[in-house]
Amino acid sequence: MRHGASTLGAVVKLTVYRDSSVFKQLEPEWNDLLHQSTSDTIFCTWEWQSTWWDAYQAGDLLIATCRTDDGRLVGIGSWFIETSNGERVVRTIGCVDVTDYVDIIAHRDFIEPVASALASVLLEHRAEYDRVNLCNIPEASPTLPTLPDRLKELGFNVEVVFQEVCPVIHLPDDWETYLSLLDKKQRHELRRKVRRAESEAQINWYRVDASHDFDEELERFLQLMRSSHPEKARFLDNPKNLAFFHKIAPIVFRCGWLRLSFLVIDGVPSATYFDFDYNGRILVYNSGLLPEAHAHLSPGIVLLSYNIRHAIEEKRTVFDFLRGNEIYKYRMGGQDTKVFKLKAQIPA
Repeated sequence: MRHGASTLGAVVKLTVYRDSSVFKQLEPEWNDLLHQSTSDTIFCTWEWQSTWWDAYQAGDLLIATCRTDDGRLVGIGSWFIETSNGERVVRTIGCVDVTDYVDIIAHRDFIEPVASALASVLLEHRAEYDRVNLCNIPEASPTLPTLPDRLKELGFNVEVVFQEVCPVIHLPDDWETYLSLLDKKQRHELRRKVRRAESEAQINWYRVDASHDFDEELERFLQLMRSSHPEKARFLDNPKNLAFFHKIAPIVFRCGWLRLSFLVIDGVPSATYFDFDYNGRILVYNSGLLPEAHAHLSPGIVLLSYNIRHAIEEKRTVFDFLRGNEIYKYRMGGQDTKVFKLKAQIPA
């Protein structure tokens, strides 16, 4: 299906895809557009979006692309329609459990026309769903002030609601400056924990690279993740979640985006972090811990401090804890940012 939509004098041509072959078709262009957008996060990459769909296939695809007259890709609405308990809901691919930031992808020079065009797609397909629920939109996204207005103009009832916080650290140039940003008590506690671990045990920190057996290291991570908390064990008991981890991990590793690190205490792998290094930011995606091993040495916090220090040394600008308000994030200097849901519905 093709038609046009215009706003502020710009016109984009729409194509709507309903088949997963769209991912292969858009692969050569997807990330090029992403890098020219304000949505450039790992969760919106072609690799993440196509792998998520391959693992979950959670409904009926509704992917729309926007192009200029000369064929340049300037927008993607990466959506699907999920049916649950008899209700049909438009969601963004990746939403919600294993993805932290998702958004429409719009070239920064075409935000308004892309929002207008994608709103028209939702209107045209309104008979196929009951409501729209687009989750995990970052607070700084231009989607929040633009797409709701375009939807309202087309007769939708729209609500933008707070969803969750994502604490982040804006990294300084050196470790000592970072420490000075912490609360005095937390600074003392962090130094004490690191000193104690380093003085009472043989500590080895390493990050998985090409010299390691990646499959073996991934299994080690999954074992520690499973052992760290019953909720994480239940998460991995879901075959689709486990399949997604096995699919996405080697892909992001080959792309150079994965930072899989381990803390080994007296020869025992005791803590691990599965982080991403993307677009100048470190994203703390998941972790694992062996609770019974050296708990008094705080291996999780020690490994986290090493990872923050390494991020500073590599000149990364942000250390992002992603969704959730766990207390340790604030003790390490996290400051809240927010993600929102965009909810829309045509009145009955």
